[in-house]
Amino acid sequence: MTFWFDHNLSTWGWVGMTIGMVAFWGLLIGGVVWTVRSLNTRDQRTDTSGPPGPEQLLAQRFALGEIDETEYHDRLTVLRGGERPTVRS
Repeated sequence: MTFWFDHNLSTWGWVGMTIGMVAFWGLLIGGVVWTVRSLNTRDQRTDTSGPPGPEQLLAQRFALGEIDETEYHDRLTVLRGGERPTVRS
């Protein structure tokens, strides 16, 4: 009984197998990398368990109307390490 290729692949058979193997491993490795990166990114986006930072608190107070725009910008400048604003009369 003879087999279809008779245990001898032609040149195109070898080329096809090589391309198929490279594509298979590339897709497998790419899928694993994509999965790990997407899980890592999702963990960083949903990590809101910690307390809000000072700039977030300042923005929240401004949004609620507790401070005006001038005071918001003055305090934001101080938080970011800028010069203290002069006292206005």
